[in-house]
Formats: sequence, structure tokens, C-alpha cells
Amino acid sequence: MIHIYGPVKSRRLGLSLGISLTPHKICSLDCVYCQLGKTSVLTLNRREYIKINGVLKEFRSWLSNNPVEAKKLKFVTLSGAGEPALNTGIGKLILGIKKIAKVKVAVITNSTLIFDKNLRKDLLQADLIVPSLDAITQDVFVKIDRPVKGIIVKDIVDSLVKLREEFSGKIWLEVMIVKGINDNLKKIKKIKEAADKINPDLIQINSPVRTTAEKNVFCVSKDKLNKVKNIFGKKAQVI
Repeated sequence: MIHIYGPVKSRRLGLSLGISLTPHKICSLDCVYCQLGKTSVLTLNRREYIKINGVLKEFRSWLSNNPVEAKKLKFVTLSGAGEPALNTGIGKLILGIKKIAKVKVAVITNSTLIFDKNLRKDLLQADLIVPSLDAITQDVFVKIDRPVKGIIVKDIVDSLVKLREEFSGKIWLEVMIVKGINDNLKKIKKIKEAADKINPDLIQINSPVRTTAEKNVFCVSKDKLNKVKNIFGKKAQVI
């Protein structure tokens, strides 16, 4: 398999089969905490980086060769080695997967392209969207997520509010907390205010524990994570 990986037992999604929709590390962000390393192509340019017909062919082949695991799948997850929303064929892929198999589709996204109404329309066919939001002030956003030029974090929040209005499936908002960058509790309260506007079904709080793109990127303590969880309230969970 070239574009399909796993299945893996995910902490969040259970048994999940992953699909990558871009070559390695083509992304709109270059997050300091990324476990896949530094971004090789930093871009907002959407196109069919990987041909969807080829991915669907791989998916059919995987199902045929793995009938036992296929029955146990909880999700097919669009994520992988870059930002999946950069692929203009993502809607076609979601529909194609659902025609081939009775399985839920999750999309893990960094949220930077949600402003695109065509993308939001494509994502309506998914069952679960997991967007990220690590900061709501531009200076902290730039420091932790290192976006391609032109991305404004306020626009991301506004786009996620629109997504919630349009999307009937589940939204699990992910917030990555990095020591010394976005772990100030006053800043966390500001993210919480934005989360209230977005109104996700869950808020998943995370902190880097694996090798990161940059050195000297550290996780916060369990005690700090619990304080963050308490700020976000009853929808929050530490993962």
C-alpha cells in the first residue's frame, strides 16, 4: 500500500485505517511539535496531490485482503503525512469510501483551509471532523504553528464557527499545549472563549510526548493539563 497505512489502534478513534492525501509533509503549517518532522512544502495551494481513483483502488484491495480487520474498523481516517484538506479530491474520496464500505470517515485537519466553502461542503459527508486550534492570538499562533503567509487565526475561528453551523456530524476540537508557548492559563481561557463559539462535541487536550520537529519542545505537566481541562469544562478530556 502506498497511501493507506494501518490499521492502528488509536487512543481517540479505536481501530482506524489511515489514508494520506499528500506526499510527505506538504502542509499549510510547520508546527514546532509535529511528530512527522519539519514541513517540506509550506503551502495553501489546493490540488489533487494524490489521485483519488488510485486511493479508492487501494482501499478496495485492502478490504479484499483484510476481511477480518475490515469488520473491526471504527473509522477510516484522512490524515497522514500532510494536511489532507489540501487535496481537492477529499470530498470525492469520502463519498467513494462510503459507497465501497459501511464505515465511518474521520478527517483530521489543522483547520487552516476551513474558510473555503467548497471544502466545507466536501466535509459534510464525513462522520467526524477533528480540527485543531492551538492559539487565538496571532503572535502565539505564529510561534507554535508557523503558518504559511496569509493565514489569520481569527479567520480560522470564524471558519470553524461556520463549519459547526453547517456540519451535522461530530466535531472534536484538538488543542495542543506546549510548555512555555501556549500554556499560560490566561491564554487558555481565551481559547476556551473561542471554543464556546465553535461549540464542538468534545475538546481534546494534548501535549507533545513524541519526537518533535524542533528541539526543546516540551510537554506540560499532568497537573497543568488538568488545570487546562478544568478551564475548558465538561466537554474537555486529556488524551
